[in-house]
Amino acid sequence: MKTLPRDLSWLRFNARVLQEAQSDTVPLLERLKFLAIFSANLDEFFKVRVATLRRLVKLKKKTRDQLNESPKRQLKAVLAEVQRQQEAFGTTYREQLLPALNAAHIHLLSEPELTDAQRTWVLEYFNASVRDLLSPVVLDDTLHHLFLKDQAVYLAFFLTGPRAAPGKAKGPEAERVLAMELPTKRHGGRFVQLPAEGDERYVMFLDDVVRVGAPSLFPAYAGVAVHAVKLSRDAELDIEEEVSDDLLAKIRSSLAKRATGYPARLLYDPEMPREALRALKQKTGITDEELVAGSRYHNFRDFFGFPSFGQAKLLNPAWPPLPHPTLPRTGSLLAAIGRRDHLLHPPYQSFDHVTHLLREAAADPQVSAVAITLYRVAAKSAVAKALLKAVKNGKQVTVVVELKARFDEESNIYWAEKLQKAGAHVIFTPPEQKVHAKLLLITRREAAEIPRQYAYLSTGNFNEDTAAVYTDHGLFTADERLTKEVAAVFNYCHDRVAPAAPFEHLLLAPFTLRPRLNELIDHEIKLAHKGHPASIILKINALQDPGMIAKLYAASKAGVRVELIIRGIGCLVPGEPGLSDTISQRGLVDRNLEHSRVYVFGNGGEEKVFVSSADWMTRNLDRRVEVAFPLLDETLRAEVRQLLDFQREDNVKARDFDNNFLLPEPAGAPRVRAQEATYQWLKKLKRRK
Repeated sequence: MKTLPRDLSWLRFNARVLQEAQSDTVPLLERLKFLAIFSANLDEFFKVRVATLRRLVKLKKKTRDQLNESPKRQLKAVLAEVQRQQEAFGTTYREQLLPALNAAHIHLLSEPELTDAQRTWVLEYFNASVRDLLSPVVLDDTLHHLFLKDQAVYLAFFLTGPRAAPGKAKGPEAERVLAMELPTKRHGGRFVQLPAEGDERYVMFLDDVVRVGAPSLFPAYAGVAVHAVKLSRDAELDIEEEVSDDLLAKIRSSLAKRATGYPARLLYDPEMPREALRALKQKTGITDEELVAGSRYHNFRDFFGFPSFGQAKLLNPAWPPLPHPTLPRTGSLLAAIGRRDHLLHPPYQSFDHVTHLLREAAADPQVSAVAITLYRVAAKSAVAKALLKAVKNGKQVTVVVELKARFDEESNIYWAEKLQKAGAHVIFTPPEQKVHAKLLLITRREAAEIPRQYAYLSTGNFNEDTAAVYTDHGLFTADERLTKEVAAVFNYCHDRVAPAAPFEHLLLAPFTLRPRLNELIDHEIKLAHKGHPASIILKINALQDPGMIAKLYAASKAGVRVELIIRGIGCLVPGEPGLSDTISQRGLVDRNLEHSRVYVFGNGGEEKVFVSSADWMTRNLDRRVEVAFPLLDETLRAEVRQLLDFQREDNVKARDFDNNFLLPEPAGAPRVRAQEATYQWLKKLKRRK
């Protein structure tokens, strides 16, 4: 079966992110943010995928031979593509963005570019605001090991040309190497703004401020060279999509004794003296295999904090959250949900409706219980604070917490412990089965003390930070057909016993999601065989599962029209003669991160529309708790279909996954930018009771 390699497919997605940084149609300071996104994405890729491939390469040959593909060959192809993208990244930064900043009267200065007056100011700033934050460590025989924090920038100081101290015959050692973490967080950011000169604005990396002040730190040496490095450490083993359960267990067992957090790559300044790099390798245990030549500056993710200098014209126009057409602006949300279903579309509409609902439930004396799944929790979570209030007010609060949500473990653990200490029933998901479904269930005693349940089902996390930039759909409902099945999902999370009877409405992984999707695709195949219109539209973040890809190929061979809108990994090959002639594939990269998942099946003209937390990856379908929920209300179903149509019609930000280029705008066709069209359409929605 013909497929695209998963990792190369993901790298194609990151190349599309870089295209946004390269596009002069994107506001200048937003282009810098896309550089930051590209950099952060690549860091995660090295921590997870490259680290995993390197581990697999070190397995015994007998075990390696059971893998679908050679990890050594995969790693070679991946690193070659990464090198190509990093070169394109550097060119974009140096030859496009820096000149564009200069043209906009914003100058990102390096140390040699400072005027005498600016150098004097920077040295004064260094002494007043930076010097006391520095604590370099000497890399000599007294230091047994240097531990470098993951993703932190470190500066290596190479000291040469010792001067003899006055009154002493002998000076310090001929050469010395020191290292220290760049104090970005304690300083309050990576960038330092210098005094403006008329319309010209100036800014420096904190690294260069340290370079200016470094000679004053080591007056006994004539030469003080400062160069940056950054380490990425391994994350968890990530091979769930590539292997069977039995082989997965075997590989995990064979790697169990390896140290966790092993270095995945050390980015270093290629201008760094060999002596300094050798000292770093000796004290950290890093080998040549983990060395990656980078540039003078690392951690471009810090460009998220690049100053705007009050230049609104260099940023995206504001899209403030829109009033909701059916949810009340004041008064009871529970009462409104009790009357009808409501759809929420963050970030176009405010996620505050969810936190308001939780606060209302916490304060309502008739609410007896609240249950919620927490996969990624904001650092200052308003959701968690509302749950704490509910516990304090005597509600039975059940919280299903994912402790291994990659890179969000610290925040999740913090709030889980806080909720547990307060008296909430906290359920930690087992490592072999993450709970990725986004569910909230509120139980309220109403007429004659009969309990009624209210639910919120979503494609996005209960995280107000990501809700400001991730596009998602969420359903508020008191429809018993859905709420009773949501309650059954929470029962499963509690007792780990599979639901006794199949659900009628929710598609639940790892039980009914895959088989029901197969049934829905098979129905479209039967329609096509009978000569009836047959269609499937999928908007997801990733398509990797071999079984689902094979099923879509079968649908295409039968004549089913398949439209794929995929943000990230897409392993299916579209438009292949005799295999996927009727399959098209595109994706969007724009100012907000596309995160919602929607499945639409033509069903002979009576479309079935599901909204889901699940991508079509093996882990989502077989090894996680995921939920796809139907939109039973015709008006809400039409609403999601309209937003999906904007994605299908986009001719501004849509990408062809086959060649990674923007799709050409058809001659004479109206300009459609899906995210902008979505915002304007939701803005015009009339208030409905």
